[in-house]
Amino acid sequence: MVQVAVMGAGSWGTTLAKVFADAGNPVTLWARREQQARRIQITRENRDYLPGLSLPNGLTATADAQATLADADVVVLAVPSQTLRDNLTRWREFIPESATLLSLAKGIERDTHMRMSEVIAEVGEFDNERIAVLSGPNLAREVASEQPAATVIACIDENRARLVQAAVATGYFRPYTNTDVIGCEIGGACKNVIALACGMAAGQGLGENTRATIITRGLAEITRLGTAAGAEAKTFSGLAGLGDLVATCASPLSRNRTFGERLGKGDTVEQAQHATHGQVAEGVISSVSVSALAADHGVEMPITAAVHGVCHQGLDVPDTIRALMGRSRKAE
Repeated sequence: MVQVAVMGAGSWGTTLAKVFADAGNPVTLWARREQQARRIQITRENRDYLPGLSLPNGLTATADAQATLADADVVVLAVPSQTLRDNLTRWREFIPESATLLSLAKGIERDTHMRMSEVIAEVGEFDNERIAVLSGPNLAREVASEQPAATVIACIDENRARLVQAAVATGYFRPYTNTDVIGCEIGGACKNVIALACGMAAGQGLGENTRATIITRGLAEITRLGTAAGAEAKTFSGLAGLGDLVATCASPLSRNRTFGERLGKGDTVEQAQHATHGQVAEGVISSVSVSALAADHGVEMPITAAVHGVCHQGLDVPDTIRALMGRSRKAE
């Protein structure tokens, strides 16, 4: 049993707080808004993100970050990737010196092209051995509903990975360990971009052959980038690679796929944002930072470039799909 602090009460942060509590750990969930924290604490439900799902009694909600972090053994960072640096700057003085930091954010920082574990290490001056990431085919609503799922806990310190693995394991949530932090983070950041492409194709009325093509070629370009950045190629055939990619590209619960579908039907990014309750899909932002990271490593990522063109350069979806299909033919 470990003391768990979950920083961020969105759908995935709340879900992981529930999982840690179901596994028998005392959990404190930090919410940005006092009203939200009080409502979760009283009603045992996060109506903003997971309406209708009851939260366990072992979970306490508060808007006091210092109190949440006090005595934590595991600090779960569950805020969006582009806000992690600013939030962690405010929290770092309250994080216990021995705590393991577990990142849930799937993205590449836009200005620095850093992975989230690199941001955490830089901002908090934490040793890399203390930083773990969680990644896998984990749609929040399904996990919160206790549908069977597996995930990966990656940390270069195998003992810390096993500590988190033991703390988050339940009858419905099976964690595996891995030491390839780079691979898990690259896979998690890039899959959102590929999911946008799958959504665009669906919005155009294209079928399973097209989706399978995008997923397969998307995995190829993710693997190229990952190995260029120092990841192990085998990571991308596992849960944090192919598993996460398939779930995000195929499920209507995936915000990125749904957002892409709106774009495929002719919406602008602003219109799609309005249709998805004011939320911009992570892949829209990640298409910028992933494209920049690919350029840094001299890696060609045509699907990512196409998504970037649609989201940020005003390119037409049908024209973009035709351009992808018309690329020069070569051996697979």
